[in-house]
Amino acid sequence: MSILELSDIHRNFTTGSKVLEILRGVNLKVDKGEVVALVGASGSGKSTMLQIAGLLDQATSGSIIIDGEKVKGLTDQKRSAIRQNKIGFIYQFHHLLPDFTALENVAMPLRIAGATQSEATATATDMLEELGLSERMDHFPSALSGGEQQRVAIARALIGTPKLLLADEPTGNLDWETADRVMDMLLAEVSKRGLSAVIVTHDRDLAARMDRTVTLHEGMVEQI
Repeated sequence: MSILELSDIHRNFTTGSKVLEILRGVNLKVDKGEVVALVGASGSGKSTMLQIAGLLDQATSGSIIIDGEKVKGLTDQKRSAIRQNKIGFIYQFHHLLPDFTALENVAMPLRIAGATQSEATATATDMLEELGLSERMDHFPSALSGGEQQRVAIARALIGTPKLLLADEPTGNLDWETADRVMDMLLAEVSKRGLSAVIVTHDRDLAARMDRTVTLHEGMVEQI
């Protein structure tokens, strides 16, 4: 069974009298437990496609099914519930909250979901220890290296036990050696948890480590 199905997805933006077509009929299925690399030139629509798949943006037309549930017609509240319960996000820039420690950043999604402070803290502590950050969890983002910040972002994305992980150039802001280590950890965590993932990357070597590579060209899936 597929965890994600995108069918004939179009996304247009109107500027004055002009209509800009970003996505022009994207079709993609991601099976449960499958890790898909999404590659393509800058401006091909990768980030837009990921935002639509993660329900952060709405397609102009087309249909989305996440874990067997059709998204079309759902209320904003139900869309938010799917994002919270089934989807984890990692971005190229970590987007950690600067006034909160690594531990607080990771615990926050659980607190938002209704967990008690002690429950959220205990789970976040375990997650950060698992990612080799046991001695850094009380540090603020500004005191962490780029690789450490991204590992915190990975922990935050995984803390809610999502079924689908969406990552937009998760190592694109790191040097190659750090990027390789961070990707090792990310793929290991995805495999251990049996997650499905779509990972945007410009690095063909990183893409080759995943189950399948999808190329987006001028708003359309070129190969699957």
